[in-house]
Amino acid sequence: MLDGIVKWARAKSPWVCHLNCGSCNGCDIEIVAALMPRFDLERFGVLLEGSPRHADVLLATGPVTRQIRDRVIRIYDQTPDPKFVIAVGTCGVSGSPFAPSYNVLGGVDAAIPVDMYIPGCPPRPDAISYGVLKLLAALDPLAAKLVAEIESKQDTTGLVYTPEEMAATSES
Repeated sequence: MLDGIVKWARAKSPWVCHLNCGSCNGCDIEIVAALMPRFDLERFGVLLEGSPRHADVLLATGPVTRQIRDRVIRIYDQTPDPKFVIAVGTCGVSGSPFAPSYNVLGGVDAAIPVDMYIPGCPPRPDAISYGVLKLLAALDPLAAKLVAEIESKQDTTGLVYTPEEMAATSES
């Protein structure tokens, strides 16, 4: 019974922690815009949390460098299980345009496993909202219905990618 309550609470009120790995702050501004009243992620129970120890979801932006890699892993380890990671922005997804650099390891998935990718430089706040909702759809049937409704009304191609979709796009 307790597991059911925890699962219900996690689906209805996911707390997100923003992790900046060294981005230009363009994605950070769009994350804040997604939480503001116009896009209002808080209506779905999403709450911005300052500590990874209390968060369910890590919103990671920026490329992972050699210097920050260990810190990213430590913050990921501090997040309680089950945890989810969303890579936001082109830098967070692939490390580009900095990836060819000697010090850049790549995107967030170069250090920690990623559950959802939201490309764009910077991604639009509605894409960030949609990515968080699509991630929540795995936990909550009502969020799954909302995602299906969004997908039936507008083209969401390229807004977000799951790890399987990212692997398929990199193979082709």
